[in-house]
Amino acid sequence: MKYEHLGIEKKWQRIWKERKAFKASEDPTRPKYYVLDMFPYPSGSGLHVGHLIGYTATDILARYKWQQGFNVLHPMGWDSFGLPAEQYAVRTGTHPAITTHVNIKKFREQMESVGYAYDWDREISTCDPSYYKWTQWIFTKLYEKGLAYEADLYVNYCPALGTVLANEEIEGGRAKEGGHPVEKRPLRQWVLKITAYADRLLKDLDFVDWPESLKKLQRNWIGRSEGANIAFAVEGKGEKIEVFTTRPDTLFGVTYIVLAPEHPLIDKIVTSDKREMVSLYCKEAVAKSDVERAELAQEKTGVFTGAYVRHPVSGEKLPIWTADYVLTGYGTGAVMAVPAHDERDFAFAKKYQLTIRPVILPEEEAIAEKTMAQEQCWSGEGKCINSLFGTFSLNGLTSEEGKKRVIGWLEKAGVGKKTISYRLRDWLFSRQRYWGEPFPILHFEDGSKRALGLDELPLVPPEIVEFKPSPTGESPLAKVRDWVEIIDPKTGKKALRETNTMPQWAGSCWYYLRFLDPHNEKEAWGQQKERFWMPIDLYVGGAEHAVLHLLYARFWHKVLFDCGYVSTTEPFQRLCNQGLVISRSFQRENGMYLSGQEVVEREGKYFHWETGELLRSQIEKMSKSKLNGVSPDEIREEFGADSLRLYSMFMGPVDKEKVWNTEGVSGCKRFLNRFFEMATSEKLVGADAEMAEGTLQEALRLGHRLVEGVTADIENMLFNTAIAKMMEFVTAFIKLPHYPREVVKMAVSVLAPFAPHVAEEVWEYLGGQQSVTYAPWPKADQRYLIEDMATYVIQINGKVRGKFELPKDQSEERIVHLAKEHPHISKYLTGKVQKIIFIPNKLLNFVL
Repeated sequence: MKYEHLGIEKKWQRIWKERKAFKASEDPTRPKYYVLDMFPYPSGSGLHVGHLIGYTATDILARYKWQQGFNVLHPMGWDSFGLPAEQYAVRTGTHPAITTHVNIKKFREQMESVGYAYDWDREISTCDPSYYKWTQWIFTKLYEKGLAYEADLYVNYCPALGTVLANEEIEGGRAKEGGHPVEKRPLRQWVLKITAYADRLLKDLDFVDWPESLKKLQRNWIGRSEGANIAFAVEGKGEKIEVFTTRPDTLFGVTYIVLAPEHPLIDKIVTSDKREMVSLYCKEAVAKSDVERAELAQEKTGVFTGAYVRHPVSGEKLPIWTADYVLTGYGTGAVMAVPAHDERDFAFAKKYQLTIRPVILPEEEAIAEKTMAQEQCWSGEGKCINSLFGTFSLNGLTSEEGKKRVIGWLEKAGVGKKTISYRLRDWLFSRQRYWGEPFPILHFEDGSKRALGLDELPLVPPEIVEFKPSPTGESPLAKVRDWVEIIDPKTGKKALRETNTMPQWAGSCWYYLRFLDPHNEKEAWGQQKERFWMPIDLYVGGAEHAVLHLLYARFWHKVLFDCGYVSTTEPFQRLCNQGLVISRSFQRENGMYLSGQEVVEREGKYFHWETGELLRSQIEKMSKSKLNGVSPDEIREEFGADSLRLYSMFMGPVDKEKVWNTEGVSGCKRFLNRFFEMATSEKLVGADAEMAEGTLQEALRLGHRLVEGVTADIENMLFNTAIAKMMEFVTAFIKLPHYPREVVKMAVSVLAPFAPHVAEEVWEYLGGQQSVTYAPWPKADQRYLIEDMATYVIQINGKVRGKFELPKDQSEERIVHLAKEHPHISKYLTGKVQKIIFIPNKLLNFVL
C-alpha cells in the first residue's frame, strides 16, 4: 500500500473529532496525568514551526500516557487579552474582540491539522467574560487580604503606545510591540504585594521537579539576602546614602559608591559640571529593562557624579558614580563598590581605572596571589586583611566573624544595622489599556473604595470605537464618562469605576485551574475536580516565561491555597522549557526585514530579488516581527502532519536551541513511507505462519529492544533519540524475510504518540479493534534485551550449513533443537547422527 498522508490525516482527524477521542473525565479507577502547554497569544500571523516544539512534546506524552492506561487531561486555550490586539484596533478601527476571534479560529484550525490531542470541550479564552469574571473575583480576594493596593510609582511608560509596560515587554529600551521608545514616568498604579510571599516562593522551590537552572533564575529574581544597611554621608551636602550589603566584612575594601540611575539623590548631589552628562546617561539607562541591566555578561557603563561620600569607619573620601548595573528594585538602589571582591564592581573598576583594594585573603595560595595582584576578584570568603582603623580591626578574623563584628560596630555607632533584603519588588498591576480585564473596584468621593461582589461580576468594559489612550496617560476607558461615573447600587453613593485594566499576566496566572472545570458558572472550579487533577504533572513552555509568569502564577496559587480554594501549595510539579528554534532573517540597510521569498542567494551572499540590494543576514530566533517564522501549513500539505511532528522532535532535545531546515522534513517523510510499506507489506505474517525460528527470534529481539529504548526516551523527554531508534529498527527489520504481525504492532504502538495519523491507519489495517491511542503500551520482555549475542555456526560433517545469532550461553539441547527445526539445515540431516561436537557460543557439528 502507498502512504497518502493527506487522505489519512483528514480521515483520522475527522474520526477523533466525531468520537471526542481525547475528552477527559475524573475517573478515580485510573491514575491521572495533567499535561499542559503554556497557552499562546493568538496573533494574526498564526503558528510558526517554532511553536510546534512544545506542543508536539506534550502531545507525545499525553498519547503515551493514554496508552499506559492513565486518565489524561490535555487542554488548550488562549491568552487573548493584551497589547497587540489593541494596537491593531488603534491602527484599523477593528474591535479587538473581532481580531482576537479570527486569530483564535486560525490557531485552532492549525493545531487540529497537526493532530494535537486536545480536549477541545475545555477550550477557554481569557477575554471571554465567563472567564475573566473569575479573574476579577480572584482580584477581590487579593484586595480583601490586603495584597492589592494603590501607590505612586515610577513605571516603564511608552508614550506611543500610551501604556505602562512590564520589563519583559521591553527590549533595548524600546517596546517590543512597535519598537517605540520607553521612559520612566510617575503614575498612580495598582500593585500586588508579592513580597509578602517571597520566603515561601523561595522555600517551596525545593518541592518541585524543575531544572536547577530554572530554579536558580527564580531564586535570583526573588534575591533574598542577609546583610547590613550602612549609611555613607555625602560630602558637603547634608545627605546620606544608604546601601545594603551582604558582605559587611568587606567594608574596608569599599573604594567608590554607585547609585542606580533612578536614585532620587542624584539630582541633589551631582555637581554642575557633571549635570548634563549624568542627566543624559540616566535617561538612556532607565529606558532599559531590569532584566537587561541585571545581565552579568553585559559590559559595564557609568558616569562620575562629581560628588563624594565619607567612609563610615575610616572617613576616607570616596567618589559617587551612577551605573545601570545597579537597580532600584534591589536593596536601596545604591551599592558600596568593593571591586576586589565583586565581579560587577571589578569589571567596572578595571574599565574606569578605579582603586581596587583586597581585604579578604582566599585560602588557596594561587587564587590569593592573583587577588592581591588585582588580576582577578575573589567573591568568596577567607581571612580579613587590610581592615584596620584606629582601634577597630577585622584583621585575622574569618569572613563570618568579620560580618558580626562590623554589624555590631555599625549598630553601636548608629550608622548601620542587620537587615534582610529582597530583590523582588511588589508587582505593578495596572495597564492604561482597553483590551484587558477591568478592575472590579469602585472609588468614592471620600477616598474610600469598594470591591464588587461576585453577584456584580463580570464587570464588562463598554463598547468603544476610539482605542488610543490619552496623552495624559489615562486609559481609553476614562473617556467613557457614563461608564466611569455611576451611582453605586449597593450604597447609593456617587462612585467612579477604575479606568486602568489588569495586565495580560492576570488571565495567565490561573488558567490551568479553569481547565479543570471550564463550564462551572457558580465557581471558578469545583473543589473535587481540583483535588483530582492538581498539581500539573508536566508544564511545558518557552524560556521567556521562566521567571515572571511562573513567579506570578505561583504567587496567586499560594494566595488561593491560603484562602482554602486549592489543595496544593505549588501548581506545576514538573517543568520543561523548550529551546528556541532559530532560522535565517534578512534585513535591508533601512532596518526593514524581508521574508525569504523576497531573497536570492549568490555565492553565500543574499540580495533583494528585485533591486539587487545586498542584505544583512543572520541566524536568530524565529519571530513574526523579523519575518523569519516558517508557517507549518505549506510543510504539512507537502510532507504531512506526521512528518512535520517527527522533524520538530528529531531536530534535537526539546530544551535545546535548534536550527530549522525545511529540507530535513523530507527525511522524516521518507522514514514514514518505509514504515508504512513495511507494515502493509506482503511479507507480513501472523503468529501461526511458518517461518524460520531465527527470523522470529531476531524480529522479537528488534521489537522488544525498540519498546525498551523508546519507553525510556519518552520518560526522559529524549524524543529525538526515540525517533532515531525507530529509524534504526525499520532499517534492520525490513531485511528480514518475514515480518511477524505481533512485532509490527509493537512498532506501530510506539510510533503512535509521535506520528498518530499513520499509526492509526496501520493499526486499523492490522486489525486493531480500538484506537491505537488507547491500545495498551507494549512491555519489553527482558529475555530479548540481553546485549551479549553469539554466532552459533551449524556444521554437518564439517561443512557449514547455517548460522544462528542468539544470546550467549545457549544450551547444546537448545541449539540442536533449532538446527533440526530449521528447514535449510534439517534437509542435510539425512543419515544417522553418530556424534555431536558442541563448543559453547561458537559451534555445533553433526557427525553423520
